Amino acid sequence: MLFNSFEFFVFLPIVFLLYWFVFNRSLRGQNILILVASYFFYGWWSYKFMGLLMLSTLLDYLYGFGVASSDKKRAKFFLWLSLINNLGILGVFKYYNFFALQFQHAFGVVGIHFDPMLLDIALPIGISFYTFHGMSYVFDIYRGQQKPVRDFVEYAVFVAFFPLLVAGPIERAHHLLPQVRKQRLFDYRQAVEGCRLILWGLIKKVVIADSLSGFVNTSFDGYAHLSSFSLILSAIAFSFQIYGDFSGYSDIALGTAKLFGFELLSNFKFPYFSRDIAEFWRRWHISLSSWFRDYLYIPLGGSRSGKMMAVRNTFIIFLVSGFWHGANWNYIAWGFIHACGFLPLLLLDRNRTHVNDVVAFDRALPTAGELWKLITTFTFVTFAWIFFRAHSVGIAAGYIGRIVVSAIHDPGQFLHIPEGAFIFLYIIPLLIGDWWLRRDERSLRTLPLAQPLRLAFYVLLMQLCLMKGVEHKIQNKSQTFIYFQF
Repeated sequence: MLFNSFEFFVFLPIVFLLYWFVFNRSLRGQNILILVASYFFYGWWSYKFMGLLMLSTLLDYLYGFGVASSDKKRAKFFLWLSLINNLGILGVFKYYNFFALQFQHAFGVVGIHFDPMLLDIALPIGISFYTFHGMSYVFDIYRGQQKPVRDFVEYAVFVAFFPLLVAGPIERAHHLLPQVRKQRLFDYRQAVEGCRLILWGLIKKVVIADSLSGFVNTSFDGYAHLSSFSLILSAIAFSFQIYGDFSGYSDIALGTAKLFGFELLSNFKFPYFSRDIAEFWRRWHISLSSWFRDYLYIPLGGSRSGKMMAVRNTFIIFLVSGFWHGANWNYIAWGFIHACGFLPLLLLDRNRTHVNDVVAFDRALPTAGELWKLITTFTFVTFAWIFFRAHSVGIAAGYIGRIVVSAIHDPGQFLHIPEGAFIFLYIIPLLIGDWWLRRDERSLRTLPLAQPLRLAFYVLLMQLCLMKGVEHKIQNKSQTFIYFQF
């Protein structure tokens, strides 16, 4: 079930009413309702893989008790079982065909014919997210940071909570489980914040991301015949398409969770207002980057063993992060590019320059120096997005090559309005909105308008979402969320 679908806007109020008006006196009843609703939500999209989700949940639930053992050998044994189980699921469904074809190519280079058996099976929706939920739970128990959960329903809600099930954010057991286990009371203010976040997420997805998608798809499919200017605009459009798409999903997820009394982890903190790559990764897909930091970078030694080890571990997490997104070399290239951009900051000890501060926090506009840093960081990120969006490294190289060649042969093109200039009609309002909200990503601040005008403005935004949704459906441009494929 999609957040931007008619079915979801029937499903959500039904679950909400049952949750607060029928099951409100029983915490266990609320949790069972949430679990049933979550499985229904998942099964509506992909009922064939319900068994895989339930099996993965059950195994990590059981492994948790083994990992909690005071016998270190027994605890480590069950930890490895969990790793093998979760990485095995990912390996079979997400990476098997990729590695099989790479081995076929490698053997072919040395003259050996190898015809591997390939799996003709779809990638289960949300598999990269719910397996990471399970692994973090078991890891935290092994480290002594979490006790195993006795109630299976509570643990299953942690794994399968429908707002975050298919595209995150990737929650931590110590953050979400206590909320699952305590009595939840309806909070009007929290619910209003949730509705605002849902609306803002729909604006990002339906009005902005989906409106940019047609131009992006056409440009990347036919880049060989377009001008440099149009291709540059297309790359910029994709930067905002994927941001609007994914952060829009996260906003809807956070807002929906608020309606049921839950507070999820932040997943985005206005990443395009970053002043360097390190800050970008503290603001983009935060739950994934922090997951790799805590469960891969630090266990590998982090930066404790000197600069060379820090460089090695940095490249490992960026390459693994790229590979997490998909079994294709273009994602690995994307991760490698970001590692190269992060490297100078690491070597110069400037990777923690902007940890908690917000650009122009006490000013209306950034300084010239800050603006330059924002532009250069965004340019680097947009360049890397070309590899992420292209279907192969070769296509990405061809796209970039076409930009260079066309610019050399026809420099006068930059004096004319190119195809695709319309994208700024969507990008500029998004930038203005994000700049206004940049000090507080958790909720939309109250508009400085009288209540009737505020209400009229929200109704107008809802009508805009509905109109754009219908328009995209008629034009066959309506899309699933990009991160569903990961």
